[in-house]
Amino acid sequence: MKNDDKRMFQGTVFWGFVLWLFGYVLGIALFSVVPQGMIGYYITPLGVAFTLWVLWKKIKREELMCYFGLGIIWTIIAVILDYLFIVKLFGSAGYYKPDVYLYYALTFFLPVGFGWYRFKVKKGVIARKGVSSRA
Repeated sequence: MKNDDKRMFQGTVFWGFVLWLFGYVLGIALFSVVPQGMIGYYITPLGVAFTLWVLWKKIKREELMCYFGLGIIWTIIAVILDYLFIVKLFGSAGYYKPDVYLYYALTFFLPVGFGWYRFKVKKGVIARKGVSSRA
């Protein structure tokens, strides 16, 4: 693995862990204040905002497909750490509810959608597809 690829992979894993930890800590903090079945819905808007900030400010990728890989790696990190530190550690057998599936979907689709926006919409590929830049 080249040095740049290694650093990119380490950044991907680091930010995937930080994003997961953000939601995990919020969940623990909200556990005694919010009804248990609603915690995920309280965390989701904050998690989306933080994820978009990370994507905008901290993640720079050369290709659209890199954002697809980012979504896959972040989702794998979330699923594994949720299983180990929520389901196993706290014995939360009923953890997997619609809010958790929404969280996993957003964990995958936010990077993919952001990458699509960055490479297709922002650079005008979709708006100018097939149109010459010379008038």
